[in-house]
Amino acid sequence: MSSKAAGGTSAAIADNALVGEGLTKVFGGFAAVKDVNLAVRRGSIHALIGPNGAGKTTCFNLLTKTLTPTKGRILLDGEDISRLRTSQVARRGLVRSFQISAIFPHLSVLENVRVALQSSFGTGFQFWRSLRAVAPLNRRAEELLEQVGIKDNRDSPAASLSYGKKRALEIATTLALEPRVILFDEPTAGMGHEDIEPITELIKRVAVGRTVLLVEHNLSVVSTLCDRITVLQHGEVLAEGNYQEVSSDPRVVEAYMGGIDE
Repeated sequence: MSSKAAGGTSAAIADNALVGEGLTKVFGGFAAVKDVNLAVRRGSIHALIGPNGAGKTTCFNLLTKTLTPTKGRILLDGEDISRLRTSQVARRGLVRSFQISAIFPHLSVLENVRVALQSSFGTGFQFWRSLRAVAPLNRRAEELLEQVGIKDNRDSPAASLSYGKKRALEIATTLALEPRVILFDEPTAGMGHEDIEPITELIKRVAVGRTVLLVEHNLSVVSTLCDRITVLQHGEVLAEGNYQEVSSDPRVVEAYMGGIDE
């Protein structure tokens, strides 16, 4: 896949919300990601997958601005964000969630969402502000909790939630930042079967009107959710397409299964 294929033309840039062109990341002489081109179409759910050590986490961290690329560039809605900080790209509408839930465990569920709303409304993370000062945010916080299905837990300490509901709370705090592009880092990692389906359905709902990129190890989730899939191996793009195309690609089967003896 060439740089032009990733989004080099103005038409391609218009179609894609997030583009990585020639992304390379070198750590002490080791290239964890090598000349990766990735284009995430606007309004789609796109997965980044690969076997252990494929470079998907490094690539994800480049796209979310946790890491700065050694070479290459990243475009968000056509704007080069390669050298911007995470906070700067968040204000432009690109927000990530983390594999480990990033919540305040001793605050209530509602208070967690309200803290995120304080950031998006410009009032900052000021825990000492009076309840009257932040009360206007409560209605929006409750709307978000209803959207992710945990409004009944609004007054519970976040630490008391089940693992699946903590994930839902994290998604609510992500939505509080009004993202146009959401990046999920293994959203179903560590979940039991009873939690995977509700979170999968939740991601599908919150993706409406937004663009989503996710790193996910559960191929059943990928097959259910994703419009397009990029497969990495040894830091390079191995294959790309819809689930049927990549799952039937012999190179992908070899990468995941180590080949099948005849």
